[in-house]
Amino acid sequence: MDGKVIVMRSNLRWCSDVLELLCWSGETVRIAFVIDAHNREIIAWRAVVGMGISGSQVRDLMLETVEKRFGTLRAPMPVEWLSDNGSPYTAKDTRDFATQLNLVSCFTPVASPESNGLAEAFVRTFKRDYARLNPLPDAGTVFGQLGAWFDDYNHNHPHSGLGMRSPREFIAAQQPAKVSG
Repeated sequence: MDGKVIVMRSNLRWCSDVLELLCWSGETVRIAFVIDAHNREIIAWRAVVGMGISGSQVRDLMLETVEKRFGTLRAPMPVEWLSDNGSPYTAKDTRDFATQLNLVSCFTPVASPESNGLAEAFVRTFKRDYARLNPLPDAGTVFGQLGAWFDDYNHNHPHSGLGMRSPREFIAAQQPAKVSG
């Protein structure tokens, strides 16, 4: 890593991390997510209750991300996959699978979460603007809300780094104008 997280266009670097939400019931929901370092879109996510995110779930997340962005089983060019040093990300099976997908595994320095600042900023935003504003009585309720929260984030949440546009508004503004005929 060169110390820069933000990149000049989409699909150069994707950042992944795991966030935890504690339900009033005492259950813990863990959510692994992938955010594009250019447009801040949450491309894909996985959630589990009562356990950690596994290497298999990270690999499923990798594949889903590639499929959503490129419509194929392999990225057409190398894409950096930035994460912390958690075992689901650093496992040999995960690194090998990343290579098969044309993802370049990159890891933050140990005890340096700021090195994955976009992912850390998303965790703060998600907890502040979604989890803390909604009831979290149990894991089932949280699971039922997650899709809407991620959709709202992608479609409506403004970012100063995107000119106060949401990720999807920013993406739409990047598309060439269609010529009507």
